Amino acid sequence: MARKFLLATIALAALSSLPTAPALAQGHMGTPQERQACTRDAQRFCRKDLGNDGAVQSCLQANRAKLSKSCSKVFQSHGM
Repeated sequence: MARKFLLATIALAALSSLPTAPALAQGHMGTPQERQACTRDAQRFCRKDLGNDGAVQSCLQANRAKLSKSCSKVFQSHGM
């Protein structure tokens, strides 16, 4: 139970400010739906970057070919 809570906390901390390119430029964060779509991918591919929003975004982009369909759609919807 504690492990699930810890993972959820880490994911929320990392992804609560996961920006997409236009959002980053404007200083806004991704929507809750966008963050949710990429949570598992961030945990899977970018664990070492959790807590560093720009690094998580860069990591997800670097792993674009491996992303889930839902997360890939987030990046695609922002022209990335």
